[in-house]
Amino acid sequence: MLAYMGQYKFVILGVLILCFASNMLALWGPNLAGKAISEAAAGQGKVNFSRVYYYASRMLLVYLGSAILTVLINVIMVTLSKWISRKMRRDIFEKLMKLPVGFFDRNQAGDIISRVSYDVDVIGTCLATDVVQILTSVVTVLGSLVMMVTISPLLSLTVLITVPMAITYTTRIRTFTQPRFSKRSKNYGKMNGFVEEMLSGQKTILAYAYEDQVEDRFKAINDEVAFSYYDAEYYGCSMGPSVNLINNLGLCLVAMFGSLLYMKEMISLGQISSFVLYSRKFSGPINEIANIVNELYSALSAAERVFHLLDQEEEVADAADVQELTDVKGKVEFEHVYFGYEEGKTIIHDLNLTADAGKLIAIVGPTGAGKTTIINLLMRFYDVNEGKILVDEKEIRSLTRESLRGAYAMVLQDTWVFRGTIFDNIAYGKENATREEVERVAKAARIHNFIMRLPQGYDTVITEDGGNISKGQKQLLTIARAMLYDAKMLILDEATSNVDTGTEREIQKAMRELMKEKTCFVIAHRLSTIRNADRILVLNHGDVVEQGDHDFLMEEQGFYYKLYASQFE
Repeated sequence: MLAYMGQYKFVILGVLILCFASNMLALWGPNLAGKAISEAAAGQGKVNFSRVYYYASRMLLVYLGSAILTVLINVIMVTLSKWISRKMRRDIFEKLMKLPVGFFDRNQAGDIISRVSYDVDVIGTCLATDVVQILTSVVTVLGSLVMMVTISPLLSLTVLITVPMAITYTTRIRTFTQPRFSKRSKNYGKMNGFVEEMLSGQKTILAYAYEDQVEDRFKAINDEVAFSYYDAEYYGCSMGPSVNLINNLGLCLVAMFGSLLYMKEMISLGQISSFVLYSRKFSGPINEIANIVNELYSALSAAERVFHLLDQEEEVADAADVQELTDVKGKVEFEHVYFGYEEGKTIIHDLNLTADAGKLIAIVGPTGAGKTTIINLLMRFYDVNEGKILVDEKEIRSLTRESLRGAYAMVLQDTWVFRGTIFDNIAYGKENATREEVERVAKAARIHNFIMRLPQGYDTVITEDGGNISKGQKQLLTIARAMLYDAKMLILDEATSNVDTGTEREIQKAMRELMKEKTCFVIAHRLSTIRNADRILVLNHGDVVEQGDHDFLMEEQGFYYKLYASQFE
């Protein structure tokens, strides 16, 4: 947090100066009030009204000046809060773009969104209001203490009784409150993650009539959030009244000892009045800080979550001697590759594979066999534990990730489209794509006719996540996007799972034509779609149990034969 504020150190220095000036003006007021009271206390017929009016007008001016400076401070701090919040969100988003895929596999999307939105908002609000309050309070407390000592050092000894009591109490209560505010922030993130998951799966929930169960689960999570909120606020809100009680005790002591000193003619009535005003100014900020301490703890908890994200290890940087992958041919080789997502749990065992340039490699096997893991390794979303992967006879760890990933086009089973026109979604992977190029691949993907039936054709806006088109149409859009992308290697992970069999056959023919001279890796569960593959890689429990083309594997009547036969029994 200090690093962010350090970038605006001159602005913060200016705010400190303004805070000091504003509070010095405000602290001058009680002194003037005391002098006015002393002039009025001279007795009937002896009041010097000209001096009373003089001190009253001066008091009005200093309070007006203090108010103007306070407004200026608040405007500056709100602006500073906006700058810091904007930069913090930008840094978080840039950090998310640099984090490895494993981070997103381990964390809920809703919890991440909560850190970007809710937690940053809490920090921004604290900067805009609470920081100013604290700065003002510190100056006011110190200034008031100096003025009280100046008026009556003896009467100021009452501070030695109340201040230690307030400090001891706030220090003690902090050990109860801060962990509870941290728990509250975590529970908010958990709730956001659950809501995000349920909203994305709303159709499935309705299809299975699972609404009551989801409501029960949300009720349990919501109750936990509400309890953590109450638990944190209970201790936080109790601090203000408790400190206020201590401060009022101090005021009672001032009144009692001040009366004794006045009777012994050791202090004047005007001095007592000024001292009481300064004592209120002294105790008021302490009480205000106590009242906002729950907001401070909430901001600290939010900052802890934000900076925990910013401190996450980024994807391992490319080595200093890496090179760009240029003039891609598309030959891919796996040599004795071992890999596991967790230490001690190996998924891929001694994988050896050679995919010649321009060949179609199909990867098949039962669920959990390691098919998608191979794609993750090809793209360097994860690095191998042992062995090596080569592209054009170059070890992929010796290549920049950007150039390696840029050599692939991908179509995944989980389609992703964004809010924008259909043209923008198809042209996403290629800058300055022309309408003719987009229409060509749309026709090849068998979606051109559907697009032309829409009200604005290619200029039709897709809602967020493609909610106004079917899953099959979204998948066709992503296939067209991959066709347009000028890459020498193509990855298709169940890319036609959401289209009908007839359309799939047509797409396969079109893609076969467009994939000429490209190395293609296809993950498929419908084995009829990969009969024309140059090589079929059969996985089971992370091991390559068979390799060959369709006819060869069927003649062998091994594991692939059983998989194929099971789909046509």
